Amino acid sequence: MTEARAAAPSGDARLVLLATSARVAPGLLSAAAWDALRSGTVCAADESHPQLPAVRAAGVRVRCDVPADAGALLDLVESGPVVWLLAPEGDDELVAAVRAEAGARGTRAPGVEVLDGSYDVPGARLLDLVSVMDRLRSPGGCPWDADQTHRSLATYLVEETYETLEAIETGDDAALREELGDLLLQVMFHARIAEERPAGAWSVDDVAADITAKLVRRHPHVFADTEVTGADDVGDRWEVLKRAEKQRDSAMDGVPLAQPALSLASKVLHRTEKARVDVRAPEAELPSLPDADAVGDVLLAAVAAARSQGIDAEQALRDAVRRFIATVHTTEREE
Repeated sequence: MTEARAAAPSGDARLVLLATSARVAPGLLSAAAWDALRSGTVCAADESHPQLPAVRAAGVRVRCDVPADAGALLDLVESGPVVWLLAPEGDDELVAAVRAEAGARGTRAPGVEVLDGSYDVPGARLLDLVSVMDRLRSPGGCPWDADQTHRSLATYLVEETYETLEAIETGDDAALREELGDLLLQVMFHARIAEERPAGAWSVDDVAADITAKLVRRHPHVFADTEVTGADDVGDRWEVLKRAEKQRDSAMDGVPLAQPALSLASKVLHRTEKARVDVRAPEAELPSLPDADAVGDVLLAAVAAARSQGIDAEQALRDAVRRFIATVHTTEREE
């Protein structure tokens, strides 16, 4: 080793390993990152690094002839400060190698700093999912994914919903995280299919924009100066705002009748109560129902009794709900 390399580096000699996010537009870097880029020799592994056009446009010269080698980078610092643009997806092996080499050189080693030039904002990983879906649906992607339609995917949406509910009911947190991901995939899938339409196309950005606008409209007590007295008041206002937005004439409008009978019955009764329509559900002799277990036992007993008489309990409840809806419509017309 030469005498120059054996000497301790100057106080300002340092190697900056600059980390940037692929989910943030190139050039949107922190002030510290730009200071570092203008302080010494800037290097990247090759010309494909996404930050290069923006960095060069700012007047910073970037070298791509330096190997991604810990020893070579530390040697280069002997000529002055060096900034290495880490790959956007990260380069843990190089970072570890540089630190190990610097440790081996002891006092002869320059300072090594890992600097975050840009950070992922909350939700940034959703962009990765958009990219993956784009790859799957594009030419050269997956033939099965490319063949799917809104209708062919409908069964998976229902299936994933039930699997998510099961994870919630069993308290399996790991499964819940996975199933929510599967549900999110369905949203991305349908949005991507809609984006490919020759006319009337819309994308996942439109889906996100719509639900964002809806949440702001439906929460005037948060985003405006409306005051509420509590959660019940929020629920009542939500229904009023929703009915006005949808221009619905009946409290029953917009209730999806294809949902399972129990959830349909609960939804219809909820809508009736919120709209203050004077219609009561049919009454029957029932035992005391002190808790959820008792309610479940009564419902199970009702299903068993129906089976013993050859009656489909699901269909029977659906028919009862439809009769209830008809009564609500009649009452609304008379009011």
